[in-house]
Amino acid sequence: MLRIRYFEERLAEESAQGNIPGLLHLYVGEEAVAVGACAALRKEDYITSTHRGHGHCIAKGGDLRRMMAELFAKETGYCKGRGGSMHIAAPEIGIVGCSAIAGAGIPIAAGVGLSIKMRGTDQVCVSFFGDGASNTGAFHEGMNLAAVWKLPVIYVLENNMYAISVAASRSTNLKNISDRATAYGMASETVDGMDLIAVYRSVSDAAARARRGEGPTIIECKTYRFRGHHEGDPKKGETYRTRKEMEDWQRQDPILRFANNLIKDYKITEDELDRFKQETLNEVDDAVKFAKESPSPRPEDASLYLFASQEESHGE
Repeated sequence: MLRIRYFEERLAEESAQGNIPGLLHLYVGEEAVAVGACAALRKEDYITSTHRGHGHCIAKGGDLRRMMAELFAKETGYCKGRGGSMHIAAPEIGIVGCSAIAGAGIPIAAGVGLSIKMRGTDQVCVSFFGDGASNTGAFHEGMNLAAVWKLPVIYVLENNMYAISVAASRSTNLKNISDRATAYGMASETVDGMDLIAVYRSVSDAAARARRGEGPTIIECKTYRFRGHHEGDPKKGETYRTRKEMEDWQRQDPILRFANNLIKDYKITEDELDRFKQETLNEVDDAVKFAKESPSPRPEDASLYLFASQEESHGE
């Protein structure tokens, strides 16, 4: 969780200095969801991610150097600097890909699940998506298909209460969006997304069911983003959220909650926590240095790594 938090906070600084091209949608505040879910997975398992995907990638084992280089649009990035913030993919560690299109990963995860089933392995796929994506057609299609074919997919709904600036309470007539699972005959659970252990236990149980061939699960994690929808969102989103609401959620900071648990239940000392923090800050500093010193893609290589080409046309 510290890696995600410090990585994201450093991105905000670098973006403000003009060092990172494009929009950034940061994961600050939601770290317990990605880490709890991915801690329940094996390396050979898969995830599909979203426009707010840095946390998922780091939690699944993404290398900070290659991630930072990708965000800096450098040749040493995961996608050679061509994907950027919203399109990182790393198949070697199970990251099928991120997408800027809300809900796009939901049916893709069904496809991954079908591949697993056809190959006869006991892998699973976690599909991360938000409350806004739950109101897309892709949500219904992906869920229905996964349920009908009993695919080994775990749908992790990160309900951070806002789809850009629209409150979930104004766009969905349900207290818990996970209740929609009943319509698909699918298992479901709603958990505290600010509680790392709660997320881990829920996804662990869902993964065990999926590996036994019992089909998909929807897990709704109630969480909150501490920054705006994107960097540049005025006042970190205070134009559509109240300051009191933001402060109330910040008091539930998942990193502070887990740190307190470590101190209370596992006798971790403040000095040890400080050492973890400094080591993580050093990792992020190293990643930024690596990214800044890496080469940019060459203009003459703009057509490399493309999977489509235009046939030569012959006019009369």
